[in-house]
Amino acid sequence: MTNLDGSARKFLPLSEATYLILASLTEPRHGYGIMQDVEAVSDGRVKLGPGTLYGALTNLLKGRLIRRSGETGAGSDRRKVYALTPLGERVLVLEGERLASLSRLASDVRKRLGGER
Repeated sequence: MTNLDGSARKFLPLSEATYLILASLTEPRHGYGIMQDVEAVSDGRVKLGPGTLYGALTNLLKGRLIRRSGETGAGSDRRKVYALTPLGERVLVLEGERLASLSRLASDVRKRLGGER
């Protein structure tokens, strides 16, 4: 285990909203772009409100999982753009591995219980 892995594991498990926000930031985005992407990738199941999103972004910035990577627009249309840090990337990968393991277990449980219901 690398030092980065040890630091990353401290953040696990992630909430669904946090995981989706980090996944959205595989490309730098501003807040509204994150909200739109999360809703799209979750097929409309997860809709982040501004308070939830900006609270999560504040926590992710404090944890150094994301960073500000600039701004878009000008004047009153300026928007802060966020991007993953190396630590954030590692947390995202480790959480994906954890979720994949749970998914495999869920599939096995479903089979043991007689298939889909």
